[in-house]
Amino acid sequence: MKIASILGARPQFVKAAMLSKEWAKLPEIEECIIHTGQHFDKNMSQVFFEEMNIPKPQYNLDINSQSHAEMTGNMMMAIEKVLLKEKPDWVVVFGDTNSTLAGALVAKKLGIKIAHIEAGLRSYNNAMPEEINRIIVDRISDLLFCPSQGAMENLKEEGQEFGKSHSVLSGDIMFDALLNFKDLAIQNSSLKLGLENKAFALATIHREGNTKDWENLKEIIEALEEINKNLRIVLVAHPRTKRMLQENNWQSSLILIEAQSYFSMLSLMSDSDLIITDSGGLQKEAYWMKKPCLIIREETEWMELVENGNNLIAGTSRNGILEAYLEIKDRKLNFEKPFFGNGTTAKCIVEEILKFSM
Repeated sequence: MKIASILGARPQFVKAAMLSKEWAKLPEIEECIIHTGQHFDKNMSQVFFEEMNIPKPQYNLDINSQSHAEMTGNMMMAIEKVLLKEKPDWVVVFGDTNSTLAGALVAKKLGIKIAHIEAGLRSYNNAMPEEINRIIVDRISDLLFCPSQGAMENLKEEGQEFGKSHSVLSGDIMFDALLNFKDLAIQNSSLKLGLENKAFALATIHREGNTKDWENLKEIIEALEEINKNLRIVLVAHPRTKRMLQENNWQSSLILIEAQSYFSMLSLMSDSDLIITDSGGLQKEAYWMKKPCLIIREETEWMELVENGNNLIAGTSRNGILEAYLEIKDRKLNFEKPFFGNGTTAKCIVEEILKFSM
């Protein structure tokens, strides 16, 4: 049986690493990795394959830096050629990126079964491109692997409860990755910021809604600059965020660093005292690392963590972020609830795909 995995963005490489380990145990399985090139920076792409020993992609499509429509269309044309050549039995897509949407649409048109990893998530904000992608992919996939009970409930409310053989409460494959790589990442960390034994917050701001307009980004950066007077902030500058700061001649007092590898991010999170982010993945990783988290968005897909009190939606205004910071820094937090499985998600996914193929 042949599996084609469609990858394009940082979290997808991490998830694929865990599945590749499981596929490698089965001699009857051949995996074909297709890298769309959506994330092309070395620290957001190539280094993930090196750190986690992911098999090198058989195909690198090098499609990036385009509009959503152009990127998705070009990916579809390129992916179609690969799938027609490789003739996989399954296409596995991850998350909610343009790569995810393109891979799923092509597979559906070609009559190839689709497994969607991280299905059922909803922010209920249709202005987010990711929300549109995940809704469409959920609708056309054959197997839906949900990371949490909340995701399962979302599918049920939409009338998409296909039964246990189609919608599966698998747990979160990112938890598998963190359990596997955390200690190794911390031991091998070479990133030195001069903050050893000092309190600091780790921040990432990358979503299009926060970074495409300077006035929006300025509100966020001003809040971070104010927090930085009390708690040092290390901002991992996404290329888009960095470009906006440079174009507007912003002289920052924050510690600005380049986009980091997965291992470096795990090490930074382990050493930090607070996570400030608009990333869905970091919201969960903060919980697993037992760190409070400020969400720089108006909503989140991971409401379990907000309702548990560990994560706080701060919004995107300067005052809202500052108020949320003052609130969360004094909270007593509980990190013990197993919202996202027990670290055996990859095994569950492989078993279900094999079962569904019989």
